[in-house]
This record gives sequence, C-alpha cells and structure tokens, in this order.
Amino acid sequence: MFKRLKKNYFLLLSTFLILYFFFNLLSGERGLISYFEKKQILNDLKQEESLIISKIEDLDFKNSLLSDNLDLDYIETLIRERFLFGKKNEKIYIIKNNDTKN
Repeated sequence: MFKRLKKNYFLLLSTFLILYFFFNLLSGERGLISYFEKKQILNDLKQEESLIISKIEDLDFKNSLLSDNLDLDYIETLIRERFLFGKKNEKIYIIKNNDTKN
C-alpha cells in the first residue's frame, strides 16, 4: 500500500492543491463570494453617501437663508411650521394621520 501511495503521490498532491485553490477561489476572505458581498456593500455605501450629500446641500441652503441677508418668507414659513403660528382671523387645521387597520 505504501508503494501505491508513492506512485500516486504526485496525483494526490496535485488533486489536493487543485481542490484547495478552487475552494479558496470561491470562499475565503478574498474569494468570489466575498467579492460580490463587498461589491453590494460598496453600492449601499455609495447610495448612503449620495443621500447624506443631498441632506448636507439642503441644510447648507437652509443655512444660507438664515445668514446675514435674512429671507423673511423663509422665516415666516419656519415660524408657521414649528410654532403653529397664524395671522389674524386665520384658521389652522392640524391633520393627524392615524393608520389603524381593522
């Protein structure tokens, strides 16, 4: 039996190495499956980055409206939204959305 193993040593070793490299190609830290997972994470992070950039641009715009040159229309809109403030003889209705399913 030992003579058989000696004869087939190269075949066994090459089979083991091929299986080892094939397994590491598909799985592992730098494998194909990990590549697709990292690619999905990268796409998610790019979408999150674009969302955050749009929020920052919106906040910069709102901040610019509150800078030295005050935009009185924007300030009036803020006061109406936050403090439920209205003009004389103006009715303000607050509509609450109650999503109850029966």
